[in-house]
Amino acid sequence: MADDSSDVRFGVEEEFLVVDPVTRAVVPLAAPVISRAVDELGARVGGEITKLQVEARTLPCHTTAALHTQLVQGRSALATAATAERLRIVATGSPVLGQVFPPPITTGPRQDQGTATFRGLHDDLGICAVHVHVELPDRDRAVLVSNHLRPHLPVLIALTANSPYWDGRDTGYASWRTVTWGQWPVAGPPPRMRDAAHYDQLVATLLDAGTLVDVGTLFWDIRLCAHQPTLEVRVADVPMTADESAAFAALVRALVIVADRAVDRGDPGPEISAELMRAAYWRAARDGFAGSGIDVTTGRLVPAATLADRLLRIARPALVELDDLVRVESWLRRLAVDADGASRQRRAATGPDGLAGIVDHLVEQTQRQQPMSTYA
Repeated sequence: MADDSSDVRFGVEEEFLVVDPVTRAVVPLAAPVISRAVDELGARVGGEITKLQVEARTLPCHTTAALHTQLVQGRSALATAATAERLRIVATGSPVLGQVFPPPITTGPRQDQGTATFRGLHDDLGICAVHVHVELPDRDRAVLVSNHLRPHLPVLIALTANSPYWDGRDTGYASWRTVTWGQWPVAGPPPRMRDAAHYDQLVATLLDAGTLVDVGTLFWDIRLCAHQPTLEVRVADVPMTADESAAFAALVRALVIVADRAVDRGDPGPEISAELMRAAYWRAARDGFAGSGIDVTTGRLVPAATLADRLLRIARPALVELDDLVRVESWLRRLAVDADGASRQRRAATGPDGLAGIVDHLVEQTQRQQPMSTYA
């Protein structure tokens, strides 16, 4: 990695659901929204495996301010396109209302192969995440950095939990999207690996075993990007606002930079058992930022806010260098006051419109264009 942390570029993909503004239900009308948004976003907009979802992408950015600008632009273009089709978009990890089980799948040979391979697992694919890509110099380095990031994944789930509802009911979980991903044969935290050759050997074995359709169905929450020199962190529910997505991406990039420097020192990173990681995932998905999480270094329950403070201390050196510390600290303070997305969705449900009020709140928050300078 470059000696100057400001040379490390990063980018974001955000997934959204398309909803009817009258019924507030998700609807399989992503295609016309994408067609309209292409005029402004070009290749930065696309679809997903279901007809319920749209995706906006940023270009690689050097600064969080530039990233935030592109996130706002992507959301605005999609919202405008949706409105032109008498629709809306919402940033939530799971649908609140509508026909979500099974979701309508887009057509094509790859999708058909996926349905034949994964069968009923496709019934739970109407979910939305945010993916953060951070550039690294080579694939070997990316694998070693992944080993360092792996213990942080449960905390990142708690920070971004924004999917409490499914099929018109409260699941009792803060991140139901995380729970649904846990059903897949190759998902969740990646295993600890020695180098890129070890990574490739394991992926080849999984392909031969029929647990993957292709490398695109490798759903580990950290993976090597197949077509760019980046490490992709895929663990989070899509946040309600562009501000939160930008702050989350800034934190992830800082953690990557700190981990990369630890690799330079010969630090292999902590060895955390798969069983403890699984338990920590479950607890983070259940309680989000509002509860306690499992400290994977000790196995003890600790308030999620305490785990977040520890994560901030780890990332602090790189955040200071990148001028992102105030932004990330402000985001964490907001979480302490306003709570995570799941808690905010539940608060919206207490209004006179019930579940419909959640969708209205999500529509408003998804399009909110708060200047990044408000973090300062």
